[in-house]
Amino acid sequence: MFSALCREVGFCLHEKGQKRVVEALPKGLDAAVRAVFTAEGVDEPNAPGDLKRAVRDCLKSNLPA
Repeated sequence: MFSALCREVGFCLHEKGQKRVVEALPKGLDAAVRAVFTAEGVDEPNAPGDLKRAVRDCLKSNLPA
């Protein structure tokens, strides 16, 4: 999931950021997207909608089984 996020969207999260995303996943994809933006230091409320969609779609299609 994280290699796809790095390759497809350009967000290459460090270990701590990856842990935050994994912890957020049970709360839903939107929470996981917020965790990605937080880990990357991106202002999520002001991020472009297409970037949010790209991160969400990437996470969704690469969720761990």
